[in-house]
Amino acid sequence: MKKFLSFNINKTAIKKIKTFINNKKIRIFVQGGGCGGLKYGFILVKKKKKNDICIIKKKMIILIDSISFQYLSGSYLFYKHYLEESKFIIKNLNIKTTCHCGSSINFIK
Repeated sequence: MKKFLSFNINKTAIKKIKTFINNKKIRIFVQGGGCGGLKYGFILVKKKKKNDICIIKKKMIILIDSISFQYLSGSYLFYKHYLEESKFIIKNLNIKTTCHCGSSINFIK
């Protein structure tokens, strides 16, 4: 059975990203590091790479490399504003555990 590939973003996250992209694309990825093994990363880029998956939401381009997309498929990106901080949060059903600080993750195998 083929797994359905998707990545969703709520309206608040789209609105926040649009405030700082300035004709660039946002790359979302999974990388090694943190106290739990892996963590999410976000960066602004100008160009798409050969193996990138391109997601277009409300005229905004999100790039995810093919390896990271395996981990991010089915996830939701939210932007939350609290009294003490504001941050992007990825809700990912593929996560097995997170570290105490919440910045690193381990995935279901």
